[in-house]
Amino acid sequence: MTTAYNKFFTNGEWVEPTERDTLEVINPATEEAFATISLGTAEDVDAAAKAARAAFGTWSHSSIEERKTVIANIISGLKARGDEMATAISNEMGAPMGLSKTAQLGSGLGHFMNILGVLDSYEFEEVRGTTKIVKEPAGVCGFITPWNWPLNQIACKVAPAIAAGCTMVLKPSEIAPISGYILAEIIADSGLPAGVFNLVNGEGTTVGAAISAHPDIDVVSFTGSTRAGREVAKAAADGIKRVTQELGGKSANIILEDVPDFSRAVAGGVAGCFGNSGQSCNAPTRMLVPKAKMPEAIEVAKATAVKSTVGDPKAEDTRLGPVVSELQFNKIQGLIEKGIEEGAELITGGPGRPEGIAKGYFVQPTVFANVTNDMAIAREEIFGPVLSIIGYDDDSDAISIANDTDYGLSGYVSGQPDHAQSIARQLRTGNVHINGAGPDFSAPFGGYKQSGNGREWGIEGFEEFLETKAMMGAVAE
Repeated sequence: MTTAYNKFFTNGEWVEPTERDTLEVINPATEEAFATISLGTAEDVDAAAKAARAAFGTWSHSSIEERKTVIANIISGLKARGDEMATAISNEMGAPMGLSKTAQLGSGLGHFMNILGVLDSYEFEEVRGTTKIVKEPAGVCGFITPWNWPLNQIACKVAPAIAAGCTMVLKPSEIAPISGYILAEIIADSGLPAGVFNLVNGEGTTVGAAISAHPDIDVVSFTGSTRAGREVAKAAADGIKRVTQELGGKSANIILEDVPDFSRAVAGGVAGCFGNSGQSCNAPTRMLVPKAKMPEAIEVAKATAVKSTVGDPKAEDTRLGPVVSELQFNKIQGLIEKGIEEGAELITGGPGRPEGIAKGYFVQPTVFANVTNDMAIAREEIFGPVLSIIGYDDDSDAISIANDTDYGLSGYVSGQPDHAQSIARQLRTGNVHINGAGPDFSAPFGGYKQSGNGREWGIEGFEEFLETKAMMGAVAE
């Protein structure tokens, strides 16, 4: 039995789409539909964008307290419907329930909670001599979000946009849209004025393209593949829109010679790569180890990988669920085959589903060793539980390998603190995790090179939704 989520949220109301075209939402663990959504059109986007434009005049002048009240109400709603949200995320993209209840739900909550702290201390005005510098809402925003961290990626756009006084049109991923629909229901009950937040479901080629090009939309924030990011930027270019993008990654995890516990660093790197079934743009998918320590790295990585329980996302002991879709499953299988073909040493895992699993898009946790950085598995974003271990000669070689990529989203370094920080400073990435440090919602998140532009999270992410006005002569001499 499927549940219908077939309306859009426009101008404070749940409305019927302009066309009756629906899409089944597939549970990747069962390969069966559990919900349907409507596929929007350019006309649906137009109605939502016009509503957002009409609401901007009032909401852009709302008080900080009004914004904080709405955000607090959204936080309360997320907490009240937390189990329902976690189940939806698990069903739509395959996250194990333990991960869904903690990291997936928790990251969404974290962004809304963090933005309250930003609003408490942010200075919207500054005086320089006789000039007053004022930060104002950037305008109507268009959001296009992915399926791998569905609530997180919506929240890190919607929360700062609301806080900044912007209005918005959201298109969640059509592959994992139910969490976005539930969030829209929560927002509908939050006290946010009509038209500030609007949701239109659909495909990137229609709804996403219409958002990117719509003349009433001032800012486009996109998270997804580098390929799709190029198309978003091109569509937005004619309108001279501000475009922020968080795109792909192929992050290096450098384990230094002087790391206090080499085995622990390797095991942590494997777990980090396999988290969320490898479906994280900042996953440490290239592990760089001293060549002399390659045998030890292989032993530890294999032992860690075989303990990564793959199976039903509802089971308590499951650590890895399925990947999100048949398309993604097939892409990963092709790259695993390519790694074998190119001569990488397959340590564990490999093509096909794990033993005993006949249905669902489940991938074997796979480790390759003695990988060279010119191999496809070291250069392409696999987006599955596939780790490449690469040997290096010295620090200079490790830095060179780490930076030899089209991407620059994240990096990881483990070693003595000063040494690790010295290496981190030389990585061309927007984020570096030193000695196992986790994410920080108050820190900016984003990348160099083809990993995108602009930042999300924290103060820097908030400022992406502000314009700067200089008022000369506003202050008496």
